[in-house]
Formats: sequence, C-alpha cells, structure tokens
Amino acid sequence: MPAALDFVRQEVAIANRILANEGIIDAFGHISMRHPNDPGRYFISRHRASELVEPADVLECDLDSKPVKPTGLRLYSEMVIHGEVYKARPDVNSVCHHHAMSVLPFCATGVELVPLFHLGGTLGMKVPFWDSRDEFGDTNLLIRTPEEGASMARALGPHAMVLLRRHGATLVGKSVRECVFRSIYTTRNAELQLRAMAIGTPGPLSPGETEKSGGHNLGGRGVERAWEYWTIRLMKAEAMWAAAGLPRLKGLMEAARPAGAGLPATKRAKPAAKVKAKPSAKAKVRGRRR
Repeated sequence: MPAALDFVRQEVAIANRILANEGIIDAFGHISMRHPNDPGRYFISRHRASELVEPADVLECDLDSKPVKPTGLRLYSEMVIHGEVYKARPDVNSVCHHHAMSVLPFCATGVELVPLFHLGGTLGMKVPFWDSRDEFGDTNLLIRTPEEGASMARALGPHAMVLLRRHGATLVGKSVRECVFRSIYTTRNAELQLRAMAIGTPGPLSPGETEKSGGHNLGGRGVERAWEYWTIRLMKAEAMWAAAGLPRLKGLMEAARPAGAGLPATKRAKPAAKVKAKPSAKAKVRGRRR
C-alpha cells in the first residue's frame, strides 16, 4: 500500500463505516473516491459490507471500473455506477450508491423528493429519476453494464442526486466527506418528507433558500463539524465491539458462516449417525402377548 495513498484508503474505509453506522448503507451499497492525483482512476472497496471495510480492502480502479492491479478478490457488481459518473462529471470526486429505506418510497412512487429544511438543501434544486425500463426493459434492477451506468449518469446530469426507480439512489460530492454529508442529510430529508406528507402538505424551500442553505451547509466548516461528529459516533459504536472481546466477535463471524465453510474437508462436521430407537416398555409387553 503506497504511503502517499494511505490517507485515501483510510478516508474511503471510514466513509463506508460511517454510512453503515448512520443507517444509510446496510449489507448493500458503496461509496468511492476519485484518485486525488489521477482523475482517470478512483478508489472503492472490494466486495464487502460497508460496516466491515478496512483500508486494506480499498482497491484502485480505472474509469472502466477495472482494478489497476489484477486481483482475485471479488468486486461489487455495480462498480460501473462510479466509473461512468466520474467519466461524465469531471467536477465529482466521490460517488455513493445506497438503498436507504426512507428514500425507497420515492423510488417506488415517483413522488418528487424536495428540500424541506435547511440541511435538506443539499438535495439541490432538483432530484431527477432514472428508470432502467426506459432503455433496457426488464432487468434484475442492478446497474451492471457500462451502458446502464452511462444511462444513469446522463439522468443524473448536473444534479447532486438521482433516484433509481424501484432500486435506490446515487449521489455525488466534490469530496468524499461532502458525499457522506449529502448522503446522510438527503436521507434525513426523505424521512421528514414522509412524516410531513402523513399530516399535511409539505412546504419546500424556495429555490433561493435551497441554493443559499445548500451552499452554506457544504462549506468546509459544516462538513468537517459533521464528519467529526459521525467519526466519534463510529468510534463509540466500534468500542462496544472491542469491549466485548475478539473471541466473541470471532464466534459471531463463525456462526454466520454456512456449516463447514472455510474448514478443511477432514475437519468438517460429519453427519450425525442414525440411532435406532429402543422399543418402549409398552411395545415389549405387546410383543410378549403375541
């Protein structure tokens, strides 16, 4: 791991774990960061749940979403989301894709997601939709080909966020910390909008309010303050696991594996031998009567 890029890998790993800790990404979803010195490359974790990502998991890829160094590690199937956005948007230095539950109702209904409070201004003026059916018909809804990724990037256009019908959301930022900020607060805004719609008609921010609040919130002071807060929350959460002790954690990981997975064939548990049931006392009596 080149020392000059240690910080990049650390940032991507922490961003993954913050988004998991804040409930934006669960077992699925990912965030990436453009190479700080080579705009034709980006960094993203190998195929792994975000909560578990470590710096050593973070790989360097080209914009065709191919690892710069050949690897036998499994990769995310939707990496083209990142590569195609970076191709289309030179101003973007971080991309996040998630399926937060508060955002999915908007993906399912086509109801417009609008900024409702000052931190929701990070949505921007408009959140467009992308529907895979329009160009690709029935699919498994994953964005797996360069053509699908490029189509989604066109729908994103100059905006900060795009909703994927029946799927999730893709967001961008000028930095990985800004992308985390936007991913969290747009999700909070979606939660607020769902609650507001349940009791009345939401009153969104005006275009001027959206522009001014969004610009203020994404200034260095706001983003860094939030990043520090989320990092401390993450440290506290991970400290609870550390306090429990590694043996317990190892035991939980072992319990999550399929039976026999990762063990030599000679050490895998053998099927339990069938034991013939002994006849009951009543059965013996019935036998003697015959």
